[in-house]
Amino acid sequence: MRLDSEDRAVLDHIAQNGGHIVDRAVGWCAINSGSRHLAGLERQRQALLDAAASLPSAPVEIPLSPSREVAADGRETELVHPPSLAVIVRPEAPIQVVLTGHYDTVYPETSAFQQVRTRPDGALHGPGIADMKGGISVMLAALEAFERHPAAANLGYRVLLSPDEEIGSIASAPVLSDFARRGHVGLTYEPALADGALASARKGSGNFHIVVHGRAAHAGRDFAAGRNAVIGAARIAESLHGLNGQRDGVTVNVARIDGGAPLNMVPDVAVVRFNVRFPEAQAAAWFESEVARIVAETGDDLQAHLHGGITRGAKPFNVAQQRLFGAIKDVGALLGQEVAWKPSGGVCEGNNLFASGLPNVDTLGVRGGDIHSEAEHAWPESFVERAQLSALILAKLADGEIDARAIHAAMTIMGETH
Repeated sequence: MRLDSEDRAVLDHIAQNGGHIVDRAVGWCAINSGSRHLAGLERQRQALLDAAASLPSAPVEIPLSPSREVAADGRETELVHPPSLAVIVRPEAPIQVVLTGHYDTVYPETSAFQQVRTRPDGALHGPGIADMKGGISVMLAALEAFERHPAAANLGYRVLLSPDEEIGSIASAPVLSDFARRGHVGLTYEPALADGALASARKGSGNFHIVVHGRAAHAGRDFAAGRNAVIGAARIAESLHGLNGQRDGVTVNVARIDGGAPLNMVPDVAVVRFNVRFPEAQAAAWFESEVARIVAETGDDLQAHLHGGITRGAKPFNVAQQRLFGAIKDVGALLGQEVAWKPSGGVCEGNNLFASGLPNVDTLGVRGGDIHSEAEHAWPESFVERAQLSALILAKLADGEIDARAIHAAMTIMGETH
């Protein structure tokens, strides 16, 4: 693998536009786009429509179906989502790449964390600057520069920007799956791990809710007639927590119990909310069977109903992934960047892409840290650094120095099906 004059021209273009790449992300961070803040998500989507207009094909909207949520009173409610945003360029080209990102953040409309500031150490500190408005700016910068490369005609791509990744990609999952089946490799723009490494293997994840129904009664006059849903929920929570340590790599986090009533009333409804992480499909199946057992054994004249499920499968570091990461390490070396990787317990759209057969690298966004907290930050110099890495990856895929077809074919080597 070598760096030629055409490659250098692309890299120089990114370097010359480094200030714009950073400033664009900083501006987006001033738009609150928490996953449930529909007006903010719409403003962010409009800003992305304008930014994506620089690519050769016009951006299009992909409507998403509403998803279902369980309210604190146990009732199912409907959550509406704005459209995903897609850009499809050269779908007839021999090599196809899928690039994904999300424009929602974890910060609600009421959060006090609403704009980017520069820390004394030079880091940019703000909501979504790393996860992942900075990553989207890097992605677009890489694509804008790649279009100047003579080999660009050999490579087509599909960009998908979704509004619901931070709540599990439940609405956008079918679109991610459809795009994944149309590509050879995938690139996703979650931030790099805290030390700058890429995420290799990822666990899978599921979000669940168990609604417990009891019987209300006066706590003084008729206590014995009541059936306490909160006590039932607490027992279920204890049983779920007890699954930790029973199967290697499986962790169960009981995150919240909703429920309760006035102190003189036996509560008749409660909701247990929990998340599971697992290393492979067999572990997920074991967990689901254990949850079914716990629900069935609720007892005490209580009724328990399970909602939710596995939202993202595990993403092992299989042969295809190893080959793709090795190629990206070689690209990094051309740039003087040390590319390393390690496993992560986190999940993202890369899990979705892998589950539909697409080998991918999902931490090509900026270097930073403390995501999902009000200490979230990104290093400004990493915007150009990571945009150059992505642009050169695209160039090497386009000119065949990275064999995308062979990497994709390796998804079935030695029975490692997707």
